[in-house]
Amino acid sequence: MPFQKVQSEKLAESVVKQIELLILRGILRPGERLPAERDLAERLGVSRPSLREAIGDLSDKGLLETRAGAGVFVADVLGSAFSPALVTLFGDHDEAVFDYIAFRRDMEGLAAERAATYGSETDLKVINTIFEKMEAAHPKRNPSDEARLDAEFHLSIIEASHNVVMLHMMRSMFDLLREGVFYNRSVMFKQRTNRADLLDQHRAINDALQARDPEAAKRAVVSHLTYVEDALKDQQKFEKNEEIAKLRFDHEQRR
Repeated sequence: MPFQKVQSEKLAESVVKQIELLILRGILRPGERLPAERDLAERLGVSRPSLREAIGDLSDKGLLETRAGAGVFVADVLGSAFSPALVTLFGDHDEAVFDYIAFRRDMEGLAAERAATYGSETDLKVINTIFEKMEAAHPKRNPSDEARLDAEFHLSIIEASHNVVMLHMMRSMFDLLREGVFYNRSVMFKQRTNRADLLDQHRAINDALQARDPEAAKRAVVSHLTYVEDALKDQQKFEKNEEIAKLRFDHEQRR
């Protein structure tokens, strides 16, 4: 973790500001455990009493939480972007799926454009590393692993956009995607053509980002999410036709 020795002001206040910034920028994530007290105090260059005071202040602000016998963790500062009732409504209506994809297409297109422009070399290395993991996972045909890496890849681009509002908003949105509220991505990965196409699309996004080509990166993201939208529509048509065929078969059997 990128903790730095604090120098000026009241030591506890300096620690508070540094940890607040790490949470704000998404470097410290919800649920992440802070280093042990002695280790963290040494990294920050402060006494353990000063560190305890800072952790107390951050806990009062709802940013950290202490778990007995486990340590200090970043609190769930994201919470839920939507009420439970609305989440249920999303899951029950296909219209929400396509609105969600449209929203992602707009936001992630902008994120990719910004990442190509403002992303650091470290940001781009992280994105490339995740894509290499996607390539390595492809022959193994494990839908869960591929879906997890897919989410990590897209979130790494959002992180590289260096817009803290977009970052926290999209992290909350992706939590719902992981839970299958909007659609089950693992279903898409079961289709051989879809799997190959999706990997190629992620390669195009990564290539554009590594080349620092904002327009190409945005186009690649838009093309990818349009493909996802079309694939889900085709899937829904197929399932509907299957249902109709089954009903007809059952009707014939009863005659």
